[in-house]
Amino acid sequence: MEIEPADDATGDVRAAENAALVHLADSLAALQSMIATLQAQENVILVAARDIADLQSKRLPADFRNREMPLRNTTAELAAALRVSDRVVQARMADAWTMVARFPATHTALAEGRITRTHASVIVDAGAAIVDDDARGRYEHTALDRAQGETPGRLRPIARSLAARAEPTSAAERHRRARGRRGVFVRDVEDGMAEVLAVVPSVIGHGIHDRLTQMAHEVRQASSHDDAATLELFDDDGTPAERDARTMDHLRADILADLALAGGPLAAGDGLDAIRARVQVTLPVLALAGVRDDGAELAGAGPIDAETARRLAGGATSWTRVMTHPVTGAVLAVDGYRPTADLQRALRVRDEHCRFPGCRQPVWRCDIDHSHDAALGGETRVDNLAHVCRRHHVLKHSQQWRVRHLGGGSLEWTTPAGRTYVDVPSPTLRFLPTDVPDGDPPPY
Repeated sequence: MEIEPADDATGDVRAAENAALVHLADSLAALQSMIATLQAQENVILVAARDIADLQSKRLPADFRNREMPLRNTTAELAAALRVSDRVVQARMADAWTMVARFPATHTALAEGRITRTHASVIVDAGAAIVDDDARGRYEHTALDRAQGETPGRLRPIARSLAARAEPTSAAERHRRARGRRGVFVRDVEDGMAEVLAVVPSVIGHGIHDRLTQMAHEVRQASSHDDAATLELFDDDGTPAERDARTMDHLRADILADLALAGGPLAAGDGLDAIRARVQVTLPVLALAGVRDDGAELAGAGPIDAETARRLAGGATSWTRVMTHPVTGAVLAVDGYRPTADLQRALRVRDEHCRFPGCRQPVWRCDIDHSHDAALGGETRVDNLAHVCRRHHVLKHSQQWRVRHLGGGSLEWTTPAGRTYVDVPSPTLRFLPTDVPDGDPPPY
């Protein structure tokens, strides 16, 4: 097929479009370079904050037990200003120090805008295990040369290979150090789902995946045999039999949940009936009755579907009826018999997680703290109590963070540096009625 040549007018339009794209590409590249420079400045600020904490630690008495407390206080102060958790700031501070102190050439390249922070992180992560300063410097120089023309994704295996050649330590020793970073982590995502990440030795990880795949094939084979045995694919009551339509990925995920929660695959396939872990679910009575399908909440994570909440409620060993404000949703009262237990229930429902700014540790990992110290006359009342995780409980009392109750469960935190932040309890942000009529005031 012959392509007709474009007329002059069309050619002019395309030339103008190409020129515009070149200008946009140059603008984006310049912007990316400026962002990299700012990120390098952030590293410098974080390292300076760490230096302040180090100086404060050195002034502590030699027998002072919690020598890391100045660092915790510094990260908490910065985290409150940035509206992130102090653990996030502490991790960023550690990363910044590693880059500035151990990979200075990489930090300089970032400050000059020659590489992105993602490139820099790849270089630092791959070379972090190199102990010898000279070997690390040689690795860094070569990796930076390669970073100039590679994407971060393509740079990663290159950097790992360069680091392995530069590191005089044996592979066995590197693996031993890497094993020290193993763990299991949970990250909440959208629509009532979560990601579970297990960091384990590579052979274990692939072994887990292979075992789950084998078990998934066994479940699928068993399902096929059941279908073949039921000639007309009908249940005893005459209704069509449901076939297992789960994919291999679905089966692997379901079997993993079953093994962790119940010790083996379950017929239900989602593991909900086996949950015996400590979770707190808030479920409106109308949703429990099936009248409505919204409003269910998993404490510390967010909304979940009403059907999941009803199934969890069916296996609950105890119930607590909670009265909330019809507009704000603030907890007003909790049914119960013993006052102390009632107060604990009310606080658990109100707080859901640690009330320190930015912290999301669930209430069952927290202490109930007197905002105004009980030893100084603070009363054991709902408006003088709040859940605070052990990390922030110790920080509050040792570093002079102050808390004031504002009403409705809201807390005003004042940092040692004098800045103030208000933490609002989660229930005040939801369950707002949509059928309050205009005109007459509400009956409360």
